[in-house]
Amino acid sequence: MRRLGALVRKEFLQLLRDRLLVGLIFYIYTADVLLCTYALSFDVRNLTLAVYDLDRTAVSRTLVERFIATEYFGRLVPVGSPQAVDRALDSGAADLALVVPPDFGRDIGAGRPAEVQLLLSGVNSNTANIARGYSVAILDGFAHDRLRAAAQARGIALDLPEIRPLARVWYNPALQFRFFMVISMIVVAALLVGVISTAASFVREKETGTVEQLVVTPLRRWEIMVAKSLPPLALGMVALMPGLAIAAWFGVPLAGSLSLFFVASAAALVTCLGAGILIATFAHNLQQALLIAFFVLFPTMFLSGTIVPVESMPGALQALSAASPIRYYLEIALGTLLKGVGWSVLWRELAVLAAMGAGLAALSLLRLRHRLVT
Repeated sequence: MRRLGALVRKEFLQLLRDRLLVGLIFYIYTADVLLCTYALSFDVRNLTLAVYDLDRTAVSRTLVERFIATEYFGRLVPVGSPQAVDRALDSGAADLALVVPPDFGRDIGAGRPAEVQLLLSGVNSNTANIARGYSVAILDGFAHDRLRAAAQARGIALDLPEIRPLARVWYNPALQFRFFMVISMIVVAALLVGVISTAASFVREKETGTVEQLVVTPLRRWEIMVAKSLPPLALGMVALMPGLAIAAWFGVPLAGSLSLFFVASAAALVTCLGAGILIATFAHNLQQALLIAFFVLFPTMFLSGTIVPVESMPGALQALSAASPIRYYLEIALGTLLKGVGWSVLWRELAVLAAMGAGLAALSLLRLRHRLVT
């Protein structure tokens, strides 16, 4: 233990002397989390609506006001010709266009079916789909109100059957995407810190030639691996604290078992550290290590559910996502920080994460026995 303690002390001193690396680790858990949470959002707000109104009646103006009265459509762009509609959509000056035909108000007043045209820019399919859903809901509500008003004007007591959904949103009542994004970025930070820091540390020993000194010492391979892993693990757990403070600042309730979250964070970091050591056994220099790390980081992140829900992926990729440790860490983080659940619900995910960490550590140790120098 004295031998291991001396090596761990040496690794801590070496890590703390590298102020740039320490600063980058804290940056990933703080500024990076803040920037991504503010910048990355799938919420669709303040869409620009181009209106080509050929009717110009009170009825058509009421319809347009229905769109502008919502938070989804923030700006109105009146246009005067079909060519102007095309130019607005082509240039990106409008996200969608509403075309009202000349007899729109007359048809509604006479009780005849009336049509409007809705043109959407499909450049961003996610925005187009959401905008179409908003527009259809607004048009349905407008048609319902006009039908009721027409019946009352004719002295008909119209009692339309309707279903009123009483929806209750659990865990995130305001449906703020920031809650999910800030937790996802904390999870991704563990992946980045764990993989890159250890891979760079081992490869740096190779490049400077000090790895030969480690080999001739009475140190065992597992002692070298433990000593290399403990400093980034400890620093990552410390950097996790301001990350949680940022999550609380965004309004995340942090209502579940924080002890489970910290245990899962340690398990996730150990798993990622094992992946970083494994990468280092294949690389001969820092450039190779970083390139190999990119082949690991991006598939692991994209298949984890941090960007796209796993349920939205093709079946083959859903099965492949089971090999991503970050998927299980994300489920634990969402469960503990957002849902408020604990060990009784998430113990399976923690067990899988721990098993992955043990497997990667064993594989890294096996490779380290033969590839530490070469």
